[in-house]
Parts: sequence; C-alpha cells; structure tokens
Amino acid sequence: MANGLLWAAVGTGFTFLMTAMGAGTVFFFRKSISTCAQRVFLGFAAGVMVAASIWSLIVPAIEEAEAMGQPVLLPAAGGFALGVGFMLLMDALIPHLHLGESHPEGLSTSWQRSTLLFSAVTLHNIPEGMAVGLTFALATEHGGSGAFYAGALALALGMGIQNFPEGAAISLPLRSGGMKAPRAFAFGALSGAVEPVFGILVVLVAGVIQPVMPWLLSFAAGSMMYVVVEELIPEAHLGEHSHMGTLSVMAGFLVMMMLDVALGG
Repeated sequence: MANGLLWAAVGTGFTFLMTAMGAGTVFFFRKSISTCAQRVFLGFAAGVMVAASIWSLIVPAIEEAEAMGQPVLLPAAGGFALGVGFMLLMDALIPHLHLGESHPEGLSTSWQRSTLLFSAVTLHNIPEGMAVGLTFALATEHGGSGAFYAGALALALGMGIQNFPEGAAISLPLRSGGMKAPRAFAFGALSGAVEPVFGILVVLVAGVIQPVMPWLLSFAAGSMMYVVVEELIPEAHLGEHSHMGTLSVMAGFLVMMMLDVALGG
C-alpha cells in the first residue's frame, strides 16, 4: 500500500501543480478569461472527464469485479449511483458559485463571491483527485503492472492538462475584480489542493478494504459525470447554442481517449 500511496501522491501532486501553474497566469495577465476561451476550456475539461470516466474508471471497475468473482452490474452501477449521490449531497450542502452565475448554490452563507467561486472549483476537483489516486492504487494491486501504471499516468496527464485553465479561471477573474495578484494566485492554486487529499484517502480505503475497489472506481466515475452534466457542459455553452463549446467537448474526449489508448493500451 505504501507504494500506492507514493504514486497517488505523485499523480495528484502533478494535477495540483498544473492547477497552480494555471493560477500563476495572474502574474502575467490582469484581464479575465474571455467568454469564448471559457467555453473552450470548460468544454475540453468535460470531454476529458467523460473519456476518463469510461476508460479509466468504469471499464477497470467491471474488469476488477469480474476478476474478484463479484457480480459485475452491482459494483459498476451501484458505485456510479453512490458517486452521483455523494456529489449531489455536496452540491446541496456546500455554498458555491458557478462561473457566470450571480446566485450561489448550497446552504445560505455570508461568504464573499471569491470564496464561493473557490468552493465551486474545489468541489469539481474532489472526484478528479479520487480518480487519479484510485488508478495508481489499482496499478499497485496488480503488482506494479506497466500497463496499469501507464493508464494511471495517462489519466494524471489528462487531468493535469485540463486543470491548467481551471486555475486561471479562478485567479484571473479575482485579479480583474481588484484582488492583489498573490492572493488571487493563492485562491486559484489552493482550489486544487483537495486532489492530493482525496487521492490519498481513497488509496487508504482501497488498501484496507481491497474488495471495494470496483465500487470506488465506479464511485469516482459517477462523481465525475455529475460534475460534467451539472456544471461543465452547461457552462461551456453559457446559455446558448455554441459550436465552440460542443467541439471543445469532442476535442477533450479525443485527447483523453488517445492518451489512454497510447499509454495504457
């Protein structure tokens, strides 16, 4: 398990670093991201997460259940539903504000707009950290198989690529709203800090209760798909029919699929 924890820390540390690098753009640019760029970044992230949910999480969950002699449908569908329910609960309880919205969701609070935006991206990053951590834990369980590690690296790379604009999407609007650059950077970077935390937590759970691995994989997939449908795709279109948003979803899907096939295949 120690090896799995180390790899999970490295993988999620990389995705966190990419978020911080994106937030670092606040030191070079003062203006917020354009509407067109937001569509592209959000759509790309959605495509990456859909592909990752299928190839990196659902398919391995089914394969693991088969290898353990478990009924395939129960952990795949049950874990997916639990992941959706978990994010639905978090969405209802934790105050947050999506990009382009004026009214926050979750429990009533006196939090400032900057904190609410930070909270929204932090919620988004929870399932990403879980997914990366679990794929490295799965590779460790399979004796350090090169194919499994390659698949985990592909997922970490895909998550990291789409985390870069996420960091910028938090820090740049805060900077353009008058916040000083170092503080805006801190908000953007720290939104990705939950990824190592949740990545390591799920590895610990999987190591203690190994038979739940198929459930955890599909749980992470359900959580990610909830974020895609609830947040990313609607925001990528920003209330209107957008070919740019649609094409960016397709591009993200293709990039993540090719990464998974090229590195994990």
